[in-house]
Amino acid sequence: MSERGGGPFGELGRFARAALVDPVPRDHRESRAAIRRRQVVVLATLVVGFALLTWALRTPPGSSAFYVATLALAAVWVAGAFASGPLHLGRARTRTGRIDARPVVQPVVLGVSLLLVFLAGALVVGRIPLLRGPVEELLDHARFGSLLAVALITAINGIAEELFFRGAMYAALTRHPVAVSTIAYTLSTVGTGVPLLVLAAAALGLVTGLQRRVTGGILAPTITHVVWSLGMLLLLPPALAIGD
Repeated sequence: MSERGGGPFGELGRFARAALVDPVPRDHRESRAAIRRRQVVVLATLVVGFALLTWALRTPPGSSAFYVATLALAAVWVAGAFASGPLHLGRARTRTGRIDARPVVQPVVLGVSLLLVFLAGALVVGRIPLLRGPVEELLDHARFGSLLAVALITAINGIAEELFFRGAMYAALTRHPVAVSTIAYTLSTVGTGVPLLVLAAAALGLVTGLQRRVTGGILAPTITHVVWSLGMLLLLPPALAIGD
């Protein structure tokens, strides 16, 4: 991974391989009993979490019930994650080929890149009433409530979701963990009735799933998720408003 050359495209390719393709060596093997325990805890957590998520996003904008529901949801994800077994932060492969660094810069870059893609898409969504309407209703929670409180809850839930979906669930899966955890995360947003949110969950779930596979831990997915979600919260409304 330390080779040079190829100009900007070569550099981009090396970054993509380091951040999303080439796994860092590690040994996180667990016994069958430990995996079964994770699977039971994950299934139980999903049932409760899906119900709370649907309730939270369907509460009236500005309602105190929204804050209660979303914080309760975060508590469920976190409790399920830690009850399932040990979680790992993970390691990153640097530009020089080292594999003993914590992943920080790569996930920030990926979070910003994903944010830019969705903000570009928002310019199109803003001109399609059928798609824009549900997004505007979702953003009403920030408009009619406390933006600071919503931002804090958004960050907390982003961390909690990664602890569970890319932490506990990923570790509980014995086959195709990236695909299965991405599908489960995407399905968790279907009940909100917001097509853009479902699409965003699929894209975010895939990117963070690949990060989990490469780094072997939850730190990289968590950073990417928080950067993306806070960026969407703050920048999506003006992006939708362009052209009004």
